[in-house]
Amino acid sequence: MIDEIDGLKILISGSSSFDIHKDAGEPLTGRKYTFNLYTFSENEYNQIENSISKMDRLGERLVFVNYPELLHLPDRDDKIDYLNEMISSYLLKDILVYEHIKNSQKIFNLSRLVAFQIGGEVSLQELGKQLGISKNSVEKYLNLLNKVFILHKVEGFSRNLRKEITKNSRWYFLDNGIRNAVIANFNPVHARNDIGALWENYMISERLKYQSYKRISSNNYFWRTYEQQEINWVEERYGSLFGYEFKWKEDKVKIPTQWKSAYQGASFEIINVKNFNEWLK
Repeated sequence: MIDEIDGLKILISGSSSFDIHKDAGEPLTGRKYTFNLYTFSENEYNQIENSISKMDRLGERLVFVNYPELLHLPDRDDKIDYLNEMISSYLLKDILVYEHIKNSQKIFNLSRLVAFQIGGEVSLQELGKQLGISKNSVEKYLNLLNKVFILHKVEGFSRNLRKEITKNSRWYFLDNGIRNAVIANFNPVHARNDIGALWENYMISERLKYQSYKRISSNNYFWRTYEQQEINWVEERYGSLFGYEFKWKEDKVKIPTQWKSAYQGASFEIINVKNFNEWLK
């Protein structure tokens, strides 16, 4: 149809990214444009929220996040049921059907282990030992979870300084609600002991939406040294480095001395509840 009908434009959309890429990808190389349609973003909420209502609703979004259907479910239990259903019969099902994987429990347990390591490096070998599977299987399953938009991989940044850690990657969920469903914890923000992880994961997922929709070309990393100095999020764009540390409410964090000395001219900024909206505009 693309080849034979002049002026025709076709939009292909669907829940199974595997099928779309498999059946419509290669024949259209160089003649197609692919984009990801994420869940609702903070930038979209800005159209209907003022600063006061945004803060009132932010806590709920950190727990349930932004699937469009959730906005129409006023009851908290209905939202929990919806997210649990997303995992059991939609997201994981995509992987099992496509890859002919029989043991879904291994993938679920893997995503659960990752959920408890938000903000920390993930060792494939260590995960394999805990799950009783090979390192290669862990890597395969993580890549599959990435393809169906459950997880996102972030690698360590280094300019070959010996003190910098780059061996292992960090993994984040593209949706806090899925992460909370995996660990079966939908407690409100004031009753959480993992608010730091929730905030870091949410900011990274929102920043990825922002970069995608604004067509910002950026290499994204984390940065950490063996002396435990670290920066949650590093963007390499336009020939410059931008470092960001995510803190739920704290706003007085010093720039790491090794970052300052090794990368002179690189910026450093704290992203908290006071300024996150400007960062995502």
